[in-house]
Amino acid sequence: MGPLAGRRIVLGVTGGIAAYKAVEVCRRLVDAGAHVAPVLTGGAMRFIGRATFDALASEPVQTSLWDEPHPIPHTRLGQGADLVIVCPATARLLADYRMGRSGDLLTATLLATRAPVIVCPAMHTEMWEQPAVQENVEVLAGRGVSIVGPVDGRLAGGDLGAGRMADPSDVVAAAERILGVARGTDGGDLAGLTVLVTAGGTREPICPVRFIGNRSSGKQGHALALEAAERGAMVHCVTTRPEGLAEAPGLEVVAVETAAEMADAVGARAAGADVVIMAAAVADFRPATVATDKIKKGAGPPEILLEPTVDILAGLGRSRVDGQVIVGFAAETSDLRQNAAAKLVAKGIDLMVANDVSEPGVGFDHDTNAVVILDADGGAREVLLTDKREVAAAVLDAALAVHRTNRSTNGDDT
Repeated sequence: MGPLAGRRIVLGVTGGIAAYKAVEVCRRLVDAGAHVAPVLTGGAMRFIGRATFDALASEPVQTSLWDEPHPIPHTRLGQGADLVIVCPATARLLADYRMGRSGDLLTATLLATRAPVIVCPAMHTEMWEQPAVQENVEVLAGRGVSIVGPVDGRLAGGDLGAGRMADPSDVVAAAERILGVARGTDGGDLAGLTVLVTAGGTREPICPVRFIGNRSSGKQGHALALEAAERGAMVHCVTTRPEGLAEAPGLEVVAVETAAEMADAVGARAAGADVVIMAAAVADFRPATVATDKIKKGAGPPEILLEPTVDILAGLGRSRVDGQVIVGFAAETSDLRQNAAAKLVAKGIDLMVANDVSEPGVGFDHDTNAVVILDADGGAREVLLTDKREVAAAVLDAALAVHRTNRSTNGDDT
């Protein structure tokens, strides 16, 4: 039967050299039990033949709005799909989808579906890094489209760099994760674990009206909390933006505002957590005194004396329970890996997730993110620009790997 048994997936293939990888995606989806309907663009047909997909997929290849037996093939495909996957997704496909332009059967199907959509960009590094392409990806991610890849690696022509299509196994894993959520399952690889996540930027009051804060929206922390819950964990999310977090089974939302309140909420829950992920942007300083009344403009600029806030992450590193995994976040604007690696060591934690918030589409206020995940052994995994839910999945995968290593080291292999 397989984990995707009974699920109908439209597999769109566009005209990029990575089209050959779509064959393996198709095979893996069928092996997982899915009914796969392949839709190839004219460009895709130049790279890979119809016969290959006819042999592997669940129904014959479709290529045209006009040559199919069904009078409105895009509507049939779009309405009947549980999921649409486009791999590879070229720069043209991303632009057409973002603008709502339906120039062929595949783009028409994308516009005619209400099913979740995964796009897997693949192109040369210079194309991928074009601001227009990056903006299209960010807009699509903001609309709920899942972006899987690209990754660094060898490209057509022998170049090395960003733009290589994600591995087929990662594409299928994303499909299983998304369709598992759609079925409302509460099992998963995090079942039985308790995960504590912090999110949002703290606000340190100056007076009853004004505060010192930062630009953090809480979106990445919320994505982590939802991803963990949907993979079976019991989740506590301590957040300064509770209104931005959707409800989910097994998810407790704890609203806080200041660094001190966050420290108290985390301290009350940390000992019972298997994994702690500090994704919040906690203020490093706060006003030493808070005015009881609104500070009036006419009184002139106030002198504000600042004092350090509690270092929650360092405290977690010092007081961790056996086997606990602790993950920190580092928002940087320069020397990303060097600063993040130093912070990882200084805090005494397992993983540091670092992002350069000066880069377009990365970090604060965006629906996308690009991070590097550093571990205590000197390893690094780079996640190129993608939606924050995919970043959350990568972070949780890394945390789960550390947790399993800890269990094995402690002699618990159950």
